[in-house]
Formats: sequence, C-alpha cells, structure tokens
Amino acid sequence: TLGQAGRFFHFGLTSSDILDTATALQLRQAGFLLLKDLNALQKVIREKAWQYRHLPMIGRTHGIHAEPITLGFKLAGWYFEVKRNISRLKNAIAEISVGKLSGAVGTYSNIPPEVEQYACECLQLKPESFSTQIIPRDRHAVFLSVLGLIAASAERVALQIRLLQQTELAELAEPFQKGQKGSSAMPHKRNPVLTERICGLARVIKKNVAVSLDNIALWHERDISHSSAERLIFPESTILLDYILTLLTSILEKLEVFPEHLERNLQHTRGLIFSQAVLSRLIEKGLSRVTAYEIVQRYAFQTVKEKSDFLTVLKNAPEIKEILPATELEECFQSRKFLRHLDQLFLLLEKEKD
Repeated sequence: TLGQAGRFFHFGLTSSDILDTATALQLRQAGFLLLKDLNALQKVIREKAWQYRHLPMIGRTHGIHAEPITLGFKLAGWYFEVKRNISRLKNAIAEISVGKLSGAVGTYSNIPPEVEQYACECLQLKPESFSTQIIPRDRHAVFLSVLGLIAASAERVALQIRLLQQTELAELAEPFQKGQKGSSAMPHKRNPVLTERICGLARVIKKNVAVSLDNIALWHERDISHSSAERLIFPESTILLDYILTLLTSILEKLEVFPEHLERNLQHTRGLIFSQAVLSRLIEKGLSRVTAYEIVQRYAFQTVKEKSDFLTVLKNAPEIKEILPATELEECFQSRKFLRHLDQLFLLLEKEKD
C-alpha cells in the first residue's frame, strides 16, 4: 500500500523493535501524567499538614492508644512518602525511556546501530545497551513496581481515613455529598466508600506488579508470554493509578475533621497515655527500669480496672509519693510537652513551600 517506499518499510527490523519502542513512549507519557497527579496530591497534603500542625490527637500503635501526636504530624508523614514516590517515579520513567531497533535477536544483523541511535534521538529515548529480540523486561518490572508502591501509599492513606471514620473514633470523615446514600437499608449510615474503593483498586495494581516480575523470565532471546499480559497490566495499572491519585486528592481537599472527637479520644484512657513520662521520671529519680516499669504498669492496670484517673491513682501510690512530688508528677501529664519538638520537624515542611 506504500508503493515504492514499501520496500524499505520495516527493513531490517522485527515487530518488537517497533512495539517495544512505542511502548516506551506510551509508558513515559503515562509516567508524566502520573507525576502531575502526585504533585497535585503532594500540594494538598502539605497544606492540610500545615493547617493541622498544632491540632492534638492520640497516636496509636497496634490499634491501641500510645502517646499524643498532632493531625498535622500524621499528614506530614504522608507528604514525605509522596515526595519519595515522586523521586521513584522520575527514576522509573528514566528506566523505561529506552528504544530498540536492533533486529531479530538484537545483534544488528540487518540494520546498523546508527539507525537505532538516530531514531532514538528523534524520539528522545536512550538506545537499549544490550537487547535481545525485545527490551529486557526488568525495566518494565521496575516501572510497574513503582506504580505498585505508589498505589500502596495511596492505600495506606485511604485506610487511615477509613479507620479514623469508624463510629467509635469519628475523628475524620471523607466527603459526603448532598443526597448521597450511605446504605440502601440503613439511612443513618455514612460509609467510607471512596477510601474503600481506593483500597480495593490498589490491590489490582499490586497484583499486576507480580505479573511484571513474571514477565522478566522468557525463553532464550524471547517468547511472547509477556506480551498478552502487558496488554492488560500496562493500561490497567496506569489508568487505575491516575484515578486513585485524583480521587485521593479530592478526598483530602474536602476532608472533614472533628476536633471535639480528637480531644475526647485523647482523654479516653484518663491519663494512661502519659505512662512513659512517669516511667522516665522515676528512672531519673534513681529507680531501676525494671522496678519503675513494674510500679507504673501495676497502677496503670489498676486505673483501667477501677475506671479511675491515672494521675489521681499515682498521687495516692505510696511507692511514688516517696520519691516524686505531686508537682513533678503533674508535669508528666502535660500533652504539650510531648509535642515540644514538633515545631522543629515542621520546619522541614516549611522548607517544602516552594
């Protein structure tokens, strides 16, 4: 159909020369779009982290109340994770931005390397150093692995919001539109369906990472077991991740925060969250760590059993009254002391402004 020029169309090449080079262009462009998404997400998280940098909340480990943090502190952790993912994606884009025009098994037997060099320069790609009949699939696995990491990070944020929206906590909530139904059966429900959707779709991308790793091992100089899978995992992973990042950015922009519930949950254990401060003070007073720990733990468990106030229990404890004056004991129960170094940490976030 090309007439005389048809004699030189595909001359000296194999199909994978064209397909793999074109795939590199597609993945590079998809990567640039995802970078835009990540930058938008990073901006929103930074603004929210700065807004809530002084809003105290309880930190949790194993799902159990630990010590005070702030909501901004939690968000700042997400911010720097997104920042790392931006760096990873830039590297992955560079990794995937290679072309190949080296012929049937990559030996340039019917086409000189100069043609590959010229074509790749035109396309702003690097020539693959040593190809077989295809570009080695470890490059694609790196790209997909980074997409999987980004999806997992988005899932982590979404899961945190879901957990903090639980009825018993009610500290945060994803946006809920006017007229939206939480449950078809129970009108009172306000389910975290958006963040649940993110967690579900992230699983698909993470699953695709395993497929990309399986695609590395091919028979000799090539087979085509990888290509059928790639027709699914490349578009699916990039499109889904674009959707996840856009949705998460929108959720965080409209995130609802309930300061009164944050404060209520801070007070839930009636002061037990300051046990480490008391422990440290007793050690400073000369008690061994083992002895101090046993004392504080015993009175902590007594507080839980009696549903009493931890500070009051400690003030009446004979072992503690002997060595720790009430004024010093009260100092251990000031949540602001736990947060005194946060301003130094937030200087890092302030530097990220530009």
